[in-house]
Amino acid sequence: MKTLIIIVAILSTGLMAGIFFTWTNAVKPGIGTLDDMTYMKAFQAMNRLILNPLFYIVFILPVLTISISTYMSFGSTKLYVFELFLLSTLLYVLGVFLITILGNIPLNELLENTDLEKISLTELSDLRGKIENKWNNFNLIRTVSSFISFLLLVICLFFIKN
Repeated sequence: MKTLIIIVAILSTGLMAGIFFTWTNAVKPGIGTLDDMTYMKAFQAMNRLILNPLFYIVFILPVLTISISTYMSFGSTKLYVFELFLLSTLLYVLGVFLITILGNIPLNELLENTDLEKISLTELSDLRGKIENKWNNFNLIRTVSSFISFLLLVICLFFIKN
């Protein structure tokens, strides 16, 4: 059971790292080349579509499985296993979960609550200026945090199995 939980933690964290990496590496730079209206409409459409049950499960699953793995490793005689699980948990909870809730989601909501067809070109440009760089920076934090969390989980599994 313990190994299964760790494997689920690794897979779900890896999936999230991959999603964030794809957004950081391809999606945002790609739509970043678009004019303001096209960029904002594309971003708005993607934000709406990503909010689905499967995404929620994969997003929340690492919080649960890494935390459970950390708890189960408390008192482990294996070198640094508990500490590595704890660091992985902190990275995911602070660098992914909280950054999403406190950083990305408010920016997504600002965009979602704006009727793009009813604002001027200046307002549209200002809105993009308020959202784009902040959102990209938050996403970079999520990308790095989830990748390091994933890497730490893989290291933990290696230590546990050897």
